[in-house]
Amino acid sequence: MSTGDRPIRVLVADDSELFRALLSAVIAADPAFDVVAVAADGNRAAALARDLRPDVITMDLNMPDADGFSGIARIMADTPTPILVLTANRAEVVGFKALSLGALDIVEKPAATADLDEYGARIRSRLKLLAGVKVIRHLRGLRGQRGRLPGPPSRRVDLVVIGASLGGPRALATLLKGLPAAFPAPLAIVQHIADGFTQGLAGWLQQESRLEVREARHGDPLVPGRVLLAPSGAHLLVAEGEVRLSDAAPVDTFKPSVTPLFTSAARSYGARACGVLLTGMGRDGAEGLRALKDAGAETLAQDEATSAVFGMPKAAIELGAVGRVLALEDVSRALVELTR
Repeated sequence: MSTGDRPIRVLVADDSELFRALLSAVIAADPAFDVVAVAADGNRAAALARDLRPDVITMDLNMPDADGFSGIARIMADTPTPILVLTANRAEVVGFKALSLGALDIVEKPAATADLDEYGARIRSRLKLLAGVKVIRHLRGLRGQRGRLPGPPSRRVDLVVIGASLGGPRALATLLKGLPAAFPAPLAIVQHIADGFTQGLAGWLQQESRLEVREARHGDPLVPGRVLLAPSGAHLLVAEGEVRLSDAAPVDTFKPSVTPLFTSAARSYGARACGVLLTGMGRDGAEGLRALKDAGAETLAQDEATSAVFGMPKAAIELGAVGRVLALEDVSRALVELTR
């Protein structure tokens, strides 16, 4: 979706008249944005999305009559549009259901004491990013590489490291659902998400899969079948048998970043690791996946057709860091084969 020189057109959905007015004001404070309409429930939001075709939508989840979940489901079925979910509780697991329905990102509503200028700048930055995302997918480019699963590995994979960004929570849920409860390798994951949301994401992924999923702590052992997520504000690294948290500077503007996780796996596990790069914007993880491939590790990337945003996998492919490009539904099957 390209807005060219015109303002980014935003639809605001929230049941609170006061919050609709506040959010509309902080968005419209920048002339690069135009709040084209507001809605008090999910049904009205879906109807307005169909009639007005906004570039991006902000969506509250707890609304009367038709909540945000039903609104997101209708919008993504009828008029696919980038959606930013706003929630009052970062740790609330149910909020991540919205991402499984097709919303792209989730952020917290401002506290009563929040600096509205600062909050407005942060929201506008996210909306600008999301407005550029194509939510209708097309088969292009690397179509011929889809579906080639890895053959028998030269050695057993003892660690899986995964990186994801926009669209990642939904992709991670799909991937983890496809793994057995007795999956024989530990998994370490970096998911770009707003600060403070990792605990809620871990809780939701725990519900969606048969594995143990939780936020990583410094020194946590790497246990088969356990999934450790990088916490907000710290890089997640792996050493032989355990994880470490690092307060080093951001990499590719991110902290946590995918590349430090991948490069630490290349150093500690080498060919016994498998790196997986999922949907996301930008190029974080590309250099790290190249380090894994150079160390003899298996390297997989999600294909364009099943990615919400093909930026990160594409950057790694162009760098020559990817051994195989797979549809999302094939990644779990490949990991099972590689860990036998």
